[in-house]
Amino acid sequence: MNFWRSSRVKSKDDMMVASRQISMTKMVFTLICTWIGSGTFIAGAEFAAKAGWSSLWFPVGAWVGIVIIYFLAAKIRTFGQYTVGDILEVRYGPVARIFGAIAIIISFTVIVSYQFKAGGYILNAISDGAITVEQGMFMSFVFVTVFTAIGGMIAVANTDLPNGIIILSSTILATPLTIIAAGGWDRIKGILPASHFQVFSQEFGANPYLKIPAIGLSTLLLLLGVQSMYQKFYSARNPREAKKAAGIWVVGTIIVEGVAIVIAVFAAAHFWPELQAGTMEHASVIIMAAKRMIWLPVGVLLLGAATAVVISTGMNYLLSPTTTMLHDIYLRFRRKDKPERKMVWPQRILIIVVGCVAVTLAWKMTSVLEQAFFAYTLYGVVITPALLAALIWKKVTKVAGVVSIILGTIVTLGLKLAGSFWPSIMKPVGDPNADPFGIPIIYWGLAVSVLSLVVLSFVTKPPSKEVIDRFFPGKKQEN
Repeated sequence: MNFWRSSRVKSKDDMMVASRQISMTKMVFTLICTWIGSGTFIAGAEFAAKAGWSSLWFPVGAWVGIVIIYFLAAKIRTFGQYTVGDILEVRYGPVARIFGAIAIIISFTVIVSYQFKAGGYILNAISDGAITVEQGMFMSFVFVTVFTAIGGMIAVANTDLPNGIIILSSTILATPLTIIAAGGWDRIKGILPASHFQVFSQEFGANPYLKIPAIGLSTLLLLLGVQSMYQKFYSARNPREAKKAAGIWVVGTIIVEGVAIVIAVFAAAHFWPELQAGTMEHASVIIMAAKRMIWLPVGVLLLGAATAVVISTGMNYLLSPTTTMLHDIYLRFRRKDKPERKMVWPQRILIIVVGCVAVTLAWKMTSVLEQAFFAYTLYGVVITPALLAALIWKKVTKVAGVVSIILGTIVTLGLKLAGSFWPSIMKPVGDPNADPFGIPIIYWGLAVSVLSLVVLSFVTKPPSKEVIDRFFPGKKQEN
């Protein structure tokens, strides 16, 4: 299918937004596949195995975000560009586009890296260890990178239709079988520690009352501003279909992410001795449940779903930063007159380059959950506040948006790097989930980003009528 569809890729529009011709049905499933990735099957599984039902905070943030996005979907499609950088520049100027591009490239490359890590877990499991996790990571890198480079958004959207069907059906079927294999509720209560049944697991982070909600907040902020999702809305046939697809997407995502947590918690109880002994990684509990706990045909289907999310999410998050590199940096500042048909091969080359960087990061990764949390935090702090303000708040100013994006970048990256130079400030010391002074980075970064955005909007020059009309057509500018 991918090779066949790739023959239609002739221009930048084909490669980046599928010629803006994705139907509502395909839109629903490609939205599900874009969001449901290894963050659900691997990072979410790691969270559930370590913290139990507290891990429901992880998807809840996304569920809230999807509901909000539902009301913005039509406006996003009406704006109809290629990247969130287009929105940032119209509202805040070229500096905002550049800093936004930096955040997108860094965070999305990290997200791609743990898709490759997840592929390594899957191939290791299905081969009974004959393929090592590292070998599996490399194989995943080669497959996903080449697959994306061939067909761009046209291939992504069409591949996501069968992938979405597999993901929905397998997770629903696997849930009751996993519960039965684990021995039911009473048995897991006797196996798992009491902290696994707390709203805020006391075993997680120096300040679990801050750490666990912070993970949910990071998913909320990522979803509200994630470029790969906006690209899908840009690819819809029209604003009405974009909004309808977002409404159905809410239901599908709640089902898949909810049952994934259930599977992970019951699987963690079943594999508890191995998890405690260190012979099984927490991040692989859903994969091993598919292999060892449930009826073979359904287990195969669930492994297929896990593979599908690695492929689809890896494709989406490879395509998005390379679109940013070309559209937001090269075409915007270097070659504005470059013919569209000559942009296809440069993007294919960039996809391979970003894939190589991502697989290098995957080799050094120790915690999928922590890497996901950092990627979500960086994007959510730097991009989302300014992006949402551009779409919904007439009073936000150019200076406020630029300062918010720059300060968000400096604080988030600075605190992340500070842990390497001054490990004593990280609490708890030596923990891969440690935070500076025991407070998750997202709170520091978000406070600086939002405060600067709001305060400066009231004391700097208001936006012009032309800018306001781009985002609020047909409405009078407020005084």
